[in-house]
This record gives sequence, C-alpha cells and structure tokens, in this order.
Amino acid sequence: MPNRIKPILLVEDDPVDVMTVKRSLKQLHVINPLVVTHNGEEALNHLNAEDSELPCVVLLDINMPKMNGLEFLKQIKKQIGLHDIPIIMLTSSMEQQDIDRSFELEISGYILKPVEYEQFLESISILNAYWTTEEPT
Repeated sequence: MPNRIKPILLVEDDPVDVMTVKRSLKQLHVINPLVVTHNGEEALNHLNAEDSELPCVVLLDINMPKMNGLEFLKQIKKQIGLHDIPIIMLTSSMEQQDIDRSFELEISGYILKPVEYEQFLESISILNAYWTTEEPT
C-alpha cells in the first residue's frame, strides 16, 4: 500500500492539548488520521500491536504519567522497526536537561507548546511541511 496516508501518533495526557493539536491539524488541512495515546506505555503498546500501522511522525509530550516522553524515547530507540520513526517533542518543558536529553535520544525536533494558539499553529505548520499530507486546495 505505497499510497496509504500514514497516521500521526500523538502521545499526550492533557485533553486541552489534544484538542489544540486536533484543531490545528484540521485548520492546516492535514488529512493524516490522528491516533491519540495518553502516556508512553500506551503508545508503545499501540506501536507494538500487530494490527497497528506505523505513524509518519510521533508528537510526544515529556511530562506524562506511567511512562514519560524520555522513557518512551529510550524504549522506542531500542526497537528495530520503530527506531527510525521521526519523533517531535511537543512540550511545555523549557528545561535545558530535557532538551539536551531529547536530542541525545535522537528526536527530530523540539517544539515548545506556546500559550497563544496562533504561535502553536505556526509551530505545527512547520511539522506539516515535512511529514504530513495536506488536502488539495
């Protein structure tokens, strides 16, 4: 299925942030399906499920219950078949140690969650240019 549009995997525990991502993808006319998991453990289970399609990109929060984003990164980078999926940190953490550790674990990008929706939309549009599929206008 070479022309199949791959899903986007969002790993986010905050329902407001989930709605913001959904809204911005819709506004940008992204047609990739969005799969939402609420922590790293749930995301790993999803990715390892036999019937699960690998995403074109993972949007990953750092601060989550059960398994945080950095723990998820450590696990996914060890798995053949999963370690090459582009992962974008989408987080409110401005801690230098989080940023450094994320890049050490080979993320593809680090986007700070801006408070203003328009800033957030601009950040997501950068992601859109690289990994997602837009509806023809």
